Amino acid sequence: MWIDHLSDEDLAFLKRFLLASGSLKELAAAYDITYPTVRLRLDRLIEKIKILDDQEIRSDFERVLRAAYAEGKIELDTLKLLLNEHRMEMEGPREEGHRTR
Repeated sequence: MWIDHLSDEDLAFLKRFLLASGSLKELAAAYDITYPTVRLRLDRLIEKIKILDDQEIRSDFERVLRAAYAEGKIELDTLKLLLNEHRMEMEGPREEGHRTR
C-alpha cells in the first residue's frame, strides 16, 4: 500500500495538512516557510504518492527511483540512466546474432 512507503516526515506533513484543513497558507505559517515552498513540498508528495500507487510499475527498484525523482532527490538524467541500466539488467545478457522467431 502506498501509505506504507511514506517517510515519517511525509506522514507528519500530511497530518499537518489535514489539520490545517488543506490551507497551504496556514501550513506555511506552521512550518515557518513560504507559501511557494509549501506548494512545492505538496506537489512533490502528490507525485510520490501517484508513483507509489501506480499499479503499472512492477519493479520495486523502479518505484523507488521514480519516487526519489518526484521528491527532487535525483535529477532526470540520473533517473533515465538508472532506469535504462535496470531494464537492461532485467532483460539479461543477449547472445550476439541470436534471434527469437
